[in-house]
Amino acid sequence: MVGLIFAIVVLALCGVVLFFGIKIISQTDIAIVERLGKFHRVLDGGIAFIVPVIDRVSAVVSAREQMIDIGRQQVITKDNVNINIDGIVFLKVFDAKSAVYSVNDYKQAIANLATTTLRGEIGRINLDDSLSSRDRLNAALQAALGDAANNWGVKIMRVEISEISVPKDIEAAMNLQMKAEREKRAVELKAQAEKEALIRNAEALKQEKVLQAEAIERMADAKKYEQIALAQGQSDAIELIAKQMAQNANAAEFLLVKERINAFSELSKNPSKDKVIIPYEVSEFIGALSVVGDFLKKQ
Repeated sequence: MVGLIFAIVVLALCGVVLFFGIKIISQTDIAIVERLGKFHRVLDGGIAFIVPVIDRVSAVVSAREQMIDIGRQQVITKDNVNINIDGIVFLKVFDAKSAVYSVNDYKQAIANLATTTLRGEIGRINLDDSLSSRDRLNAALQAALGDAANNWGVKIMRVEISEISVPKDIEAAMNLQMKAEREKRAVELKAQAEKEALIRNAEALKQEKVLQAEAIERMADAKKYEQIALAQGQSDAIELIAKQMAQNANAAEFLLVKERINAFSELSKNPSKDKVIIPYEVSEFIGALSVVGDFLKKQ
């Protein structure tokens, strides 16, 4: 009877030990095991065994990437403009022991650190830079948070500024400024285009004048060469005629006859009816009669 009771007690103790000693950890979690109140080991996903009463799971940390929302807050830029800004921090625990024992609540700590860091970063830049340089602001926040989070066993994956809003009066003034800038750029572009058009027209006129001058120069050179060629031809012709006249006494008379023939030919082409063509011999006879007449009158 006693042996049976002892066996039952042993089985019960074994059942209690197995019930409280076997731990099944999710793949997405990391468990912290303490032994007699002191850190003992880290349990990853799967089945594990701890000593009941002596060991206990003191904390479970998520191994997944986590998101912390930075609540909307008012910050002041370098040029003293109040803006509302909020963001999101993405992080992942790489050292569960440090995340549990180095800080009371790493999520709250990172949220507070992100808030103060964001205020400091915005306070160093102007409103225009804060609106147009989100990437640079995100990188600065990630670097500032990463140094502190590493000590807590947390890695800052990225920081995203989700929204930046300005007061309505500032927004209206910015819209007017952007409109004025666009109009200014339009006027500058128009003036630049007109200036370039004038320059192109002047260059075209200059090129036209240069081409005209070159054409005139080439025409003058052509006329010069033409006159030189004509003069050279006439000189050669006169030289040839003089040579022929020196060799043949009738050459001069031949030329005179040729010129007379050409002259009569041109006269014959004249359509006028008031013309009389007299042969050379008749003209000589008339000339002789006029001489005899003058002689008789003198007698």
